[in-house]
Amino acid sequence: MKTTIVQHVIRWNELEWNLQHLTSLLDRQPGADLYVLAETFATGFLAEGSAGQAEVQSRKIFCWMQQQAHRLDAAIAGSVATVDDQGLLRNRLFFVRPDGSHDHYDKRHLFGYAGETDEYVAGEQRVVTEWRGVRFLLQVCYDLRFPVFSRNRGDYDAIIYVANWPARRREVWQTLLKARALENQCFVVGVNIVGSDKACEYQGDSVVINAYGHTIASCASGMVEVAMAELDMDELQRFRKKFPVLEDGDNFNIDNV
Repeated sequence: MKTTIVQHVIRWNELEWNLQHLTSLLDRQPGADLYVLAETFATGFLAEGSAGQAEVQSRKIFCWMQQQAHRLDAAIAGSVATVDDQGLLRNRLFFVRPDGSHDHYDKRHLFGYAGETDEYVAGEQRVVTEWRGVRFLLQVCYDLRFPVFSRNRGDYDAIIYVANWPARRREVWQTLLKARALENQCFVVGVNIVGSDKACEYQGDSVVINAYGHTIASCASGMVEVAMAELDMDELQRFRKKFPVLEDGDNFNIDNV
């Protein structure tokens, strides 16, 4: 499974510029099976009272994702500010395939510290999707801090984390991505933005990490860049069989997880 991480800038609420920029970045790395973009990759976080705007924009963004997936014969993942069927604003991670089919995950852990809970509604469902023989757990940004929610139940091979993670907390980002790979004996794909907005600066530090905790692809800090990694499923299965950490995990259940 060839997986490309796309570390990019976001011009706040400049939809057309962002989509053109991302199209050019996708073309830098042809031949991947999966392209992973950042959190709210086409607009940045939308402001108070913008649910109506999100409803219109999310249709355009989703259509663009379908077009690019078809054009590249690859899946594309990234989060979009989306209004659901009940009129509620969600931070929704779409995983779109070349035939137009898709799965989605609504961010469960909203970042109240920055006001995300004022506008967005949290998701409730844990989502695993499969593509070309690899099972992916879908996660968004702040979810990274909650290991119980992402605990491997033997149902996935890789975790995707898409983010707008501030530079001042970059060591937390780097440390927790590696921890999730080690404790869940899986690949971790972490994609973050670069640049700045009204609140923060972002350094990226986008990576793909294997189950040994080794970085197998990375984007240079602070740079707009793409990088590709091979998710070697045979190697992963050999490691899990040789060192069966997941089989020795504690047997417990937590409500609503």
